Amino acid sequence: PSALEDTVRLHNGVEMPAFGLGTYLNTGKSCASAVSNALEAGYRLIDTASMYGNEREIGEAIRDSNVPRDQIFIVSKYYPTKGYEDALAS
Repeated sequence: PSALEDTVRLHNGVEMPAFGLGTYLNTGKSCASAVSNALEAGYRLIDTASMYGNEREIGEAIRDSNVPRDQIFIVSKYYPTKGYEDALAS
């Protein structure tokens, strides 16, 4: 993979963008701006996690973008100490 448009086929047949924006340690307006700029530049994969605490900013940037939601691939991780039932509820 060498371009933002490149994808990787997952075992379930889903095509996932090969490149994405990581958002670890990025919160607030800085995070929203980074996500907005990445989407505008052609990124279609955004990586986050519940423990990053930036889901709201990412969601707002996606909502405010001109990119259809079905063209954006979100990768998220769930904090492992919360347990199975909490994971199902989230």
